[in-house]
Amino acid sequence: MEPWPPRLPEGGTLLLAGAAVPACLVDGAPPEARPDRDGLLRLDVAIDGGRIAAIRAASSPAGQADIDLAGGQVWPCFVDLHTHLDKGHIWPRAENPDGTFDGAINAVLRDRETNWSAEDVAARMDWSLRASYAHGTAAIRTHIDSQQPQAAVSWPVFAAMRERWRGRIELQAVTIIMVENLAGPYGDELADLVARHGGLLGGVAAQSPALDRHLDRVFALAAVRGLDLDFHADESDNPQGMGLRAIAEAKLRHRFAGKVTVGHCCTLALQAPEEVDRTLDLVAQAGVSIVSLPMCNLYLQDRAGGRTPRWRGVTLLHEMAARGIPVSVASDNCRDPFYGYGDHDGLEVFTQAARIAQLDRPVGAWPAAVTRTPADVMGLAQHGRIAVGGPADLVLFDARGYSELLSRPQADRLVLRNGRPIDTRLPSYRELDRLFA
Repeated sequence: MEPWPPRLPEGGTLLLAGAAVPACLVDGAPPEARPDRDGLLRLDVAIDGGRIAAIRAASSPAGQADIDLAGGQVWPCFVDLHTHLDKGHIWPRAENPDGTFDGAINAVLRDRETNWSAEDVAARMDWSLRASYAHGTAAIRTHIDSQQPQAAVSWPVFAAMRERWRGRIELQAVTIIMVENLAGPYGDELADLVARHGGLLGGVAAQSPALDRHLDRVFALAAVRGLDLDFHADESDNPQGMGLRAIAEAKLRHRFAGKVTVGHCCTLALQAPEEVDRTLDLVAQAGVSIVSLPMCNLYLQDRAGGRTPRWRGVTLLHEMAARGIPVSVASDNCRDPFYGYGDHDGLEVFTQAARIAQLDRPVGAWPAAVTRTPADVMGLAQHGRIAVGGPADLVLFDARGYSELLSRPQADRLVLRNGRPIDTRLPSYRELDRLFA
């Protein structure tokens, strides 16, 4: 067997033989290709001119293939639906002193007020995008801290970064701000800024007696400008948190035509079954999408000094999927006070989610949670799937079944963009040292 990763031939055509591909990620799979017990199809994938030219049941002799994967997996490139690129990698100068949620908020506040110039935000954002690209990510949605005066600094940086990375990573941005701070004139000012930059409106829907009124304001701001919405909600261990339910009710109340996504939703795991059913029925009826952030939630939730955490902090992914609610998992924060680790790697996100939330036995359609589903939420019809005529943006693994794939970091993966391999060397942390002098 040839060493991995294999050398690719020069030229515009390529035949990948004997690939194992998650069936949930293939459009137009040949009927004679039958999924194995892990839900993997054995396929030959032909590439021509940077696009998928054909998908056939595996049959090509090894000698006729440019790469004989012999059961190695092929995925479409990852889609990361919930990140915070503007605050990433500040840990060396803004550690979380106790690992708690309050500790994270205070550390970020101090760092933002002191250090978040346009140059600083741009340098960290570009570094993060280079890491994401090397790992095989093709689309990202990032939340942007949008308090005054930071919004006027960070949104133009994002706009410039979107142009710089166009054709490599599709970028979207959404505001993060407490929803009550959109109640006054700044709400209109910020919504106009977002509209000018082609972004989304969003915020933190914290539990309060006035939450419905604040949500009505946010939905009205978005409706007038034709903006989609993306919220943080119920990111705590308070079982009284009903932000997700309030958002679903607001979408129904306003007959809101745009897309609505809600992240975190941790408190569902602590609520009585009848309350869970009521909320999830409303979420399904309203057509709200959910994005879970297992690594960050595991890090922050139920943390107290000298005490072992009692729960995992993640939301009810299985129950949501059973109702047909679109569920994604994403990386969230990387190396900042909200999560001291992370590397913008879609495979790490999936691996950790599978372990934390038991997305296995069977794995089934869960690979879509870091590919197809978030791509659909972002409105990216050609991302997150393998289809004839679609872009040959693929991640190739030597690993075969899921036991092999999820047991190692797969640092030797091969990433193809438009059918050609890219440089998968990761940027050095030392490049950021100048920001921490």
